[in-house]
Amino acid sequence: MGKPTHLTDADVAEFGRELDAIRDEVMNDLGERDARYIRKVLKTQRYSEVAGRALLMAGFLPPAWLAGTGLLSLSKVLENMEIGHNVMHGQWDWMNDPALDSATYEWDNTCPSNQWKHSHNYMHHTFTNIIDLDRDVGYGILRMSEDQDWRPQHLAQPLTAATLAAFFQWGVALHDLEVERLGKDKTFKEAAVQAKAIWGKARKQVLKDYLLFPALAGPMFVPVLTGNFAANLNRNLWTFLIIFCGHFTDEVEMFDEAEATDETRGQWYLRQLLGSSNLTGSVPFHILSGHLSYQIEHHLFPDMPSHRYREIAPRVQAICERYGINYNTGPLTKQFGGVVKRILRMSLPHRRKRNTLTEQSTVHAPVYAEAA
Repeated sequence: MGKPTHLTDADVAEFGRELDAIRDEVMNDLGERDARYIRKVLKTQRYSEVAGRALLMAGFLPPAWLAGTGLLSLSKVLENMEIGHNVMHGQWDWMNDPALDSATYEWDNTCPSNQWKHSHNYMHHTFTNIIDLDRDVGYGILRMSEDQDWRPQHLAQPLTAATLAAFFQWGVALHDLEVERLGKDKTFKEAAVQAKAIWGKARKQVLKDYLLFPALAGPMFVPVLTGNFAANLNRNLWTFLIIFCGHFTDEVEMFDEAEATDETRGQWYLRQLLGSSNLTGSVPFHILSGHLSYQIEHHLFPDMPSHRYREIAPRVQAICERYGINYNTGPLTKQFGGVVKRILRMSLPHRRKRNTLTEQSTVHAPVYAEAA
């Protein structure tokens, strides 16, 4: 992989060893205080859902409806971000708790967990920001790099991005179908199997939020229905905001296949760092983001319990300063401004900066990528 020109191979290797030391220290220290943390989050999420759904059944009384929608939104954000996303990364497998098992966890989302783990845990975290390999770069519909071909439909991508934000869980659900591969190296039969699983999961979600709970409310059917819709919308918008601010700020770097061929561990760490960005904020803000406000640390150590990112971030930043590596962090307003700038800039035609390898070239996943 390409590296900042001031770094030697020895520098990159030592950089990797220093990050390995941080990871080993934290992972060897996991214990009861970590278990207490995630159990507290689980209780908060569950109580918020129960209270939110109960308040929505009080009808269109503004205080009750607003409070119910807010609590249900909180529940869905916590479940998707701090619980579901992180559980499926294997962050809590060490507890041997069936409720936190990455192999069996199914989240409150229209995307089947096994498909999400392939598109996210493997494809995205292994090939982070590598054009044509990491399908999270634009989610197959947005142009986020000069290295991606420009097409006329990209002129509308500000509207496309806003639509994706509002219906983000549905974009995630369809993501692993990889429709652009159909008729090439993916069969329609394979896609049909995936589509059946998506339909089964999405149907359960729709029936739960838009039929079952509203029906249980009887005469309060409409307030419950609208509250559930608003809570899902809030969760979608928040998730989109956090994820895009962690991956597509103006300073985030993109890579081609040649730069990621036969990476060393230090080079892989370096790509994860340069391809991510952090958000500053309060402790509640970090929890609501699933600690993806520490996207840099998450990409360096995706199987580390998320609340530990707060502890190690200053150490990671200090290492970056010593090596002269950009540690991309800032408040939400600044980082989102960078995202908007990138979306707008990439909606217009630009010449490609570099050429990717030929179709016959391959990128070898690092042997340690499975842990990611």
